[in-house]
Amino acid sequence: MKKLLTLLFFLSLTFSPCQKVELKKVTDSSQIFKGEIAGIPITMQLYFAGIADCNLYQYFVDGWYYYDKYQKKIPLTGIYDYGKLSLYNFGSQQKQNSKIFKEQITSPQKVEKTAEIAETLNPKENIVFEQNNLKENPILGNFYLNKKTQPAKLFTGNDMVYRYNNYLILPNNKKINTFDFINKHGGNQLISYVSGENANRVLLYFEHSSNFNACGMCGASNGEKGYRILYFTKDWNYKNYEEFLTESCLLNIYDAKETKSKDRKMLTFKIPKTTSSSAYTFTVDIKNATIVKSNKK
Repeated sequence: MKKLLTLLFFLSLTFSPCQKVELKKVTDSSQIFKGEIAGIPITMQLYFAGIADCNLYQYFVDGWYYYDKYQKKIPLTGIYDYGKLSLYNFGSQQKQNSKIFKEQITSPQKVEKTAEIAETLNPKENIVFEQNNLKENPILGNFYLNKKTQPAKLFTGNDMVYRYNNYLILPNNKKINTFDFINKHGGNQLISYVSGENANRVLLYFEHSSNFNACGMCGASNGEKGYRILYFTKDWNYKNYEEFLTESCLLNIYDAKETKSKDRKMLTFKIPKTTSSSAYTFTVDIKNATIVKSNKK
């Protein structure tokens, strides 16, 4: 027999002592990484220090690293640029040159010249990590000191410092983060969930930006809005998800018509024809945490 509880637009729902799902939103502005320089273990902590222009894929970072054996912190400043981390230590001029470094990088074009700008400030040492694909782990890079180059690694699959985490706290002491398997934008709200004998479902509503680059395509739009159903095994192991948009700048979805049942637990959306898809309808069943799509106009 299904156990069910629905609560609209709240972050936590409970329907029995042993079956509980919660959604917790946590925005990280710092990260601690483990890694190596020339095979020697290091620890690094980086902090978000503001965007260079209008792009949340390009921002300044400050922080430090140390060799685990000695634990003496060496200050760093630098840039995160679409997965590439460029980090610099300016020795005794760290504070002054970090300020100058940031003042000179004011646009995407300047971000492209990060290395050139840093070189004019005579860094004592620098580290560059470049993630070539999102599944790369560890992330490889190079450490530069006294005109010598040594290999460097970060033991992570993602070197983003600023992160919108949406954690789903599941039964059986399980936790997943939509940041890891849906997208980096967050913006999810827990609507309802259903626990069955053979499988489980979670219904989410979401609103988030279309593009982290506010100066890019759809960057200043109303963003992406819609619903997601997450599917799980009976033991709450994540399987996959489906997404149904009610508004999207990226896919040119606007002016959807919404109707509600009297108890407001059945929501029907009529999505008009776009340049890339025909008109269709989908119905959100909040009580049963399902969505049914129809090609009816």
